[in-house]
Amino acid sequence: MISHPSRHCTVELQALPSRIGQVRRIVSAQLRYWHLDPLIDRAALGVTELLTNVHQHAQPDKTCTVEIELLLDRLTVSVRDHDPRLPVVEDIEDVAPLATGGRGLAMVAAVSESWGVRPDGESGKVVWFSLPTPTAARGAGRPPRRAVVDKPTHRFADIGPITDVGPRVDLRRPEHAPARSAVVG
Repeated sequence: MISHPSRHCTVELQALPSRIGQVRRIVSAQLRYWHLDPLIDRAALGVTELLTNVHQHAQPDKTCTVEIELLLDRLTVSVRDHDPRLPVVEDIEDVAPLATGGRGLAMVAAVSESWGVRPDGESGKVVWFSLPTPTAARGAGRPPRRAVVDKPTHRFADIGPITDVGPRVDLRRPEHAPARSAVVG
């Protein structure tokens, strides 16, 4: 299930390797929609690490919920699973240089402004991290408005009066039609 209110996105999934990549792409697309492109790499890395931990450690199942929320000047990404055991954070100095695990939460801490874990009732937990938003993104959640020309040099369609219901169209540039195939099927 995916919900996309203007400043909130929730994805429920099984934390399997193929699903982790899908969620990373969903998070990236949502941040692009909110005009938070500078946060994509850090948010994608953080959510990948949290979902990998669910995949590797969560019991009794791998079902989890990823939630991203934009509030004022902060993006929060959280992963809720059904395992009440809280994660153990490895001291990065104690992890062998060639080890393939043990650095996930240290990486989340390194890329985020803050992070934490909290019990979620008797049968689960939520691990979260937050990122500060860039100053320019304070008005996120709304598509950018384009300037409208009073007297366009080329008129492509008579669309009547323009209202404030939805994005404005720049009549100076024709929109490209989507490609269509002549092949049936």
